[in-house]
Amino acid sequence: MTPAPARVEVRELGLQPYVPVWQAMQLHGRERAADAPDALWCVQHPPVFTQGRNGRPEHLLDPAAVPVVAIDRGGQITYHGPGQLIVYTLLDLRRLGIGVRRLVECLEQAIIDTLARWGIEAERRTNAPGVYVGHAKIAALGLRVRHARSIHGLALNVAPVLAPFARINPCGYAGLATTSMRALLGGPVAIDRVRDALLANLVVLRFGGGDVALRHEAALPAELVRVQALGRSPAP
Repeated sequence: MTPAPARVEVRELGLQPYVPVWQAMQLHGRERAADAPDALWCVQHPPVFTQGRNGRPEHLLDPAAVPVVAIDRGGQITYHGPGQLIVYTLLDLRRLGIGVRRLVECLEQAIIDTLARWGIEAERRTNAPGVYVGHAKIAALGLRVRHARSIHGLALNVAPVLAPFARINPCGYAGLATTSMRALLGGPVAIDRVRDALLANLVVLRFGGGDVALRHEAALPAELVRVQALGRSPAP
């Protein structure tokens, strides 16, 4: 008998403050039932710098008025802002039959394939997670995996303001240039179209190799609604 496709819920969160979404991800990772569907949360954030758990303070050069949040993902410091497409990957890796390396490869390849649709040639780099166009970084990855469940995910620069990246050493690399689809194409890019193409490419890659069925849900994730109602994350 052919196994049923893995069900993955897609949630479009719109523009949301960083901290409540992060707390909701943590809640999802702690409380999800063993048979709960995986989820992809698509979101944009107001300007914020996030510093990974092993982050070094010298990589934060001049935050100015942009808030800095120390968080629980791997990696160093990065910037999030409007015009950047973020997809948080809330996945049960054990059920998918993959490890962290395979997940990273899938996310990077989906980004590369998506950029190719707009005629942008991109690549991955050994020992430097993310996606690059020439000498500039266009997408960052950061994950936390606990008990084989992942949170956080990818951030693709579609059309953000790039100036804040100069206030940090992006992902811990001094002098690393950053770019965006808008900068490379010389004009506007619809972030919704990029999101749809990226999700389609994730389905093609199918994570662990099995069939994946995306189910789009209109409502905000229940965990985010709880965090918003409380004004903070419920205690673990």
